[in-house]
Amino acid sequence: MATRPRETREAKRRIRQMEAKRELRQEQGKRRRFDNIVATAGGAAVLAVAVVLQLTVFNSNPTEAEYAAAQAGLSSPSASPSPSNGPDIPKPETAAGKTFTGELKLNGAAVGVSLDGTKAPQAAAVFKSLADSSYYKGLFCPRVTTGSTFALLQCGGTNPTDTGDDSGYRWGPLENTPADNKYPAGTIAVARSGDNAYGNGHQFFIVYKDTVIPADSAGGYTIVGKVTSGLDAVAKIAAAGLKAGSSGTDGAPVATVTIDSFSLK
Repeated sequence: MATRPRETREAKRRIRQMEAKRELRQEQGKRRRFDNIVATAGGAAVLAVAVVLQLTVFNSNPTEAEYAAAQAGLSSPSASPSPSNGPDIPKPETAAGKTFTGELKLNGAAVGVSLDGTKAPQAAAVFKSLADSSYYKGLFCPRVTTGSTFALLQCGGTNPTDTGDDSGYRWGPLENTPADNKYPAGTIAVARSGDNAYGNGHQFFIVYKDTVIPADSAGGYTIVGKVTSGLDAVAKIAAAGLKAGSSGTDGAPVATVTIDSFSLK
């Protein structure tokens, strides 16, 4: 009988240990469920980090400090892969630090242009490559807007009245986008698909009057250069009006606008 108090104390100690372990397992389960939610929301790359986290850190019974550090790692930018351009997109290094000047001819009218390879090296490299290959010869400017603060001519379309581009030629990232969403008259910027920083294509637009274009979820529009002469020719195209059936101040130019040539040096 003399040994019973010691046995009771030992039994209670073991129960406390078991309860502590059970509570720890429950807490780990909660953390795993929370981590899985974070991983699902963040996509496959974050999920991979979460799995590694569960197989390593959680199996070692982390301290709260270690857990916090591990959780912080889930939101690290390195967990999300960056989009990249395909092999058919020229490297920005081919234009970095350079200025390309040349001429865009629209329905016989010359528009002088300058592209800035310092502020927008990827965009300048793309348009220099396309111009050198005579890509734009014979294409169209299928869109003009005539709003008081939204005035541009969009060029590079394969159809005289449609801005669609299903060629699959896509690239990024965004460069030299205005923080205030303002595009001064004479701006040459890159057209792109909405909400996509890697949605640039072949098309570009010329701003013929100070314009405001609100940024979307991806940001603004890459300003690649400016018009150095002949902006009045663009304004004249806009002043002629829109084709019948256009919506308000946005549509196809009343007279088809053809790109006779686009040269850069």
